[in-house]
Parts: sequence; C-alpha cells; structure tokens
Amino acid sequence: MFTGIVEAQGRVVALEGRGGGRALWLDAAGLGLAQVQLGDSIAVDGACLTVAAIEGERLRADVSDETLRCTTLDGLRSGSRVNLERAVTPATPLGGHLVTGHVDGVGEVVAREPAGGSERWRFRVPEGLGRYVAVKGSIAVAGVSLTVNAVAGRAFEVNLIPHTLEATSLGERRAGDPVNIEVDLVARYVERLLSAGTDADGDGSGLTLERLRQAGFGGG
Repeated sequence: MFTGIVEAQGRVVALEGRGGGRALWLDAAGLGLAQVQLGDSIAVDGACLTVAAIEGERLRADVSDETLRCTTLDGLRSGSRVNLERAVTPATPLGGHLVTGHVDGVGEVVAREPAGGSERWRFRVPEGLGRYVAVKGSIAVAGVSLTVNAVAGRAFEVNLIPHTLEATSLGERRAGDPVNIEVDLVARYVERLLSAGTDADGDGSGLTLERLRQAGFGGG
C-alpha cells in the first residue's frame, strides 16, 4: 500500500529482456536504499513492483508481461525519469490517499495550461473508469495523489503546483503522453456494494441506497 506522495525521482539505467517480461534497473539514490530490502514493494510511476536486487544506489525490479501490457512501463527507455515511493508503514504520514499500486488503466494527458501560480491539467481515463472519478475525490496519476477539480465524461481536471511539477515526473509530460491511472479504492468497493444490492452470497442482504437512507445517509 502507498500514499501517492512521491518520495524521489529515479532514472532508468538499463532494461533487460527476461522471458516475456523485463528486468528494470533504476538509479534510485534519492530513495535512500539503506532502508530498502530485497522483497520490498516499490511504486514506480504508480505500479507496485518488487525489489529483486540492490547494487549500490541502483535497484532492479522484474516486470511481468502482464504489467507491461497494463501500464506505461513498457514505454520506459534508458534515461526515463520515474516517480518512486516505498510502501507505507504504520508510522508513515498519510498525506495523500490510500493507493494500492495496482494500475487500473493507462490514461492520457489532454492539456496543460497556466492557472495563476499553478497549472491546470486535463487528463482522460480509459473506457469504464470515468464512473470512479468524482469532483473533490482522489486519483493517482503516474503514482501521484491528486485531487479532482472537475469532471466531464472520461476527462477530469486537476491543478498542479510548482512543487509537484518539480518533485515528480509529471513536469516532463505533455499533451498526448500516456500516464498510469489508479482510481480511488473506496469508489470501487462502494460500486461493488451498490451495483446489485446483494451481499457476496447474493442473498439480497447487502448494502442498498434505501438502507443507507434508513441509516441517515443521503437525506430524503
């Protein structure tokens, strides 16, 4: 589990074919590898990977063919900059929101434009994910926890402050670039509970809108 608060930026230093997958070597000096162990989970541009080797200030993560297919990691090249975050611990401040590192799909940067002292960005999510995006809700883009300001169909807008643009790889993105998207975990579970109005056994005793109203949620 992660928070979407990027700890460091890494750079791809080598890519090695490994069966249908790929071995990804990263320069991760800024992450503080003295506290990273083999088997630890690391979010790389929002995708949860397992540390398979550590050599000095570099680490290796083996990326499966499925992860390559479902994320932007297949497009990484030597020199590519990536966002890095270690998994949370009980002592980690939850400054962003709960992020699993399980990418839901690859979205796209639609536009970025100045907005006062920040920038207004518009993204588009893949088919089927728009229903999980809500105004003032949270979303992870390339592993960065962001707050949604506006929604229109599959497109949504956020404001990025200068610090976010400098501290993450988003500052290098341009219109048309792909980005990993992970929607809010809570939204998925709420949909599951409400979609059929049944519990996991399908006996009709699950959460419904009427039961929420009876419990005092949602007003009239």
